Formats: sequence, structure tokens, C-alpha cells
Amino acid sequence: MTLQQKLLAFIRGAPGNFAELALEVYEFQRVHNPTYRAYCDHRQTVVTRWQDIPAVPTSAFKDFPIACFPVNGAVAEFHTSGTTRETAGKHYFKTLELYDAASQPNFTAHLLPDAARLPVLALTPSPSDAPHSSLAHMLGVVAGTDCEFFVERDTLLLERLTQRLCEMQWASQPGLLLGTAFAFVHLFDQLADTRFELPDGSRAMETGGFKGRSRAVTKPELYRLFTRQLGIPAQRIVNEYGMTELSTQFYDETMRVGRPSDRKNVPPWAQVLIMDPATGQVAPTGQRGLIRVFDLANLWSAMCIQTEDLGIAHADGTFEMLGRVAGAEVRGCSLNAESLRKE
Repeated sequence: MTLQQKLLAFIRGAPGNFAELALEVYEFQRVHNPTYRAYCDHRQTVVTRWQDIPAVPTSAFKDFPIACFPVNGAVAEFHTSGTTRETAGKHYFKTLELYDAASQPNFTAHLLPDAARLPVLALTPSPSDAPHSSLAHMLGVVAGTDCEFFVERDTLLLERLTQRLCEMQWASQPGLLLGTAFAFVHLFDQLADTRFELPDGSRAMETGGFKGRSRAVTKPELYRLFTRQLGIPAQRIVNEYGMTELSTQFYDETMRVGRPSDRKNVPPWAQVLIMDPATGQVAPTGQRGLIRVFDLANLWSAMCIQTEDLGIAHADGTFEMLGRVAGAEVRGCSLNAESLRKE
């Protein structure tokens, strides 16, 4: 069995040991990823536990091909968006099997814990219209043929989206809305005084952060707009935390626990540590620090990613994302949504 096959089996629920697999992935990446090997050699880190594995900063994806294979053979190339630097970060994939396998069960567990079959409305471009968007690809995987996309050529198809919302309301058909935080802000701005009362069971997933270049909204403010203008209560709105440099996404536990919660669950094939920036060591539980992600689905790039996001770890294994570290670039999918035009 190849390493990829072992990881696929583990992600799909087969017994496995994260610590052992992480060390195996680390050795694989040291051998096959020349950029990462040079980085590890320079650091001279002695790795005996998965927690010791050197983390690749997200900024490295802007400057180097972080890959365990020749990137001219990549089947997909996802780009970061909205940064102030000229060069976008690029995440190359030899195969999307691991990415797709990691996306589906986590999404289902957090957005569809009741096994509901719902029409899906995405306030993003389709995967074919945005081939370099990891978010568009992920939504195409998790929603499949039940998904309609309502952004084309940077334009929100407001009239068509409004018609679909009306149809669901009239037919008493609950729905699932997906999009970036600022795509929803744009929608609510365009709806103005229009109010919908989507049927009970409707829900939404938002992602991408709440701060843009020209405007900031708070999470409570955005969620009040969901309730006021769509009739979706806070206990059915889930925040997703993901990034181009990862293959795994993390979700608020809200719908799993039946009440609003900012705590995010970590699936078995990943680990999240909160790092004290002053010491470089793991921060005590409950203390703010930088989020570091270990993602086994990132076999063909870098498993251990150091983000510029602040977070807190909790004793139950969940974590909260608090925002960007001071001085870090404003980035994320939501920034693209700031330029949306209505149809």
C-alpha cells in the first residue's frame, strides 16, 4: 500500500495513528520536496515527534514551488487571493484525491449533521469559471450537482438568486447557502429592505474573514443580517476556516451542538497547535497564539503550515480563530467579493 493509499484509508475512517502517519509524511516530504528539504536542513531540527516537524510559513507559497513533484505535472493549481503583494501564493496538486476525500466528510458532519438533502446556492463562481480557486473547487466537491453558482465574471446574479430564494420560500423548501462573508454582505446591501423568511431547516456557511480593504463587519453583525434578511437563525450559520495552502477545512461546531459556537473541530487526519510567537513553543491552553496546522491531506506539498492567524486552543481539542496577526497582509476569499457587481 502506498503512502497516499494509507492516508486515503485513514481519512475515510480506517484505523490509523496520526503521529505515525505524520512522521511518515514528513520523511516523504524531506526526500521528495527539495525546497522543504533545504529548509529543514537549514533549521537543523531534530524530529522525534510530530510536534517537532518544521512548519512552512504560508508566505513561502508565494516565493517557491512547495511540491513533491515537478509542478508542470500538476492536475490543479490553486492561487491565494487579495494580497497586497504582486505574487500570489500557489498550491500545486499532483492529485486531488486527498483534497476531495478530506473535504466531503468534514463538510457533511458540520453542515448536514441531520442528513438533510437540500438545494445549494453558492455565492461564488463555479469551479469551471474559477479553476484556480480552492474555495470554488471545494464547494463543487461538497455540493455536487445540487449546487447552483451565482457569480459570473465578478458579477453577482442578483435577479436569478432572488428568484431562487423566492421559489424556496413559496415552496417551503429549506436551502443551504454558501459563500464568503463579503459576498453575503454584498447580497444584503443589494437586497436593501427586502426580507425573506426561508423555511425552517435552511442554513448557511460563510468563510473568508470579516475584514476587507474598504470595510469591516463583525461576525455578530453579519449573523444578524442573515436572520433579519433571510430568516436564518444564528444556530444554523456555520463559519468555515480554510486556506489555499491547506487541503482540509475546519468548521464551527454550531450545528453539531445545536447552538452558536465559535469553536472549531479538528478531524482525525489533522492537528492544530497554537504557537506562542515570543517563545516558538506551544502556547498554554486558553492563551492566544499563532495557528499552526498539520494536514495529512497535504501529502504532495507541505503537511505542516504556519499561518498568520491568531487562535486559542481549548481543553476539549477544539480551537477558535481570532483574526489576523497585527501587521499581516489582509487576505482571503472575501476580498474578491468586495469587487462584486450586481447583474
